[in-house]
Amino acid sequence: MELQQFEQLKKRFQMGNVDEKIDIYVTTEGLTQEQYKQLLRLFPLEHLSKLESALQ
Repeated sequence: MELQQFEQLKKRFQMGNVDEKIDIYVTTEGLTQEQYKQLLRLFPLEHLSKLESALQ
């Protein structure tokens, strides 16, 4: 994903609640491995199991 697009997505991700973050992480296409890592660093660790469930 283009850098400018990703920065906008990252802002939405940061401002979203846990369910919105999960939706963005699971449904967004075209992200690089590094971009997925950046989003994961912003994800609240106490809800990581919820994200893992959504990815299965």
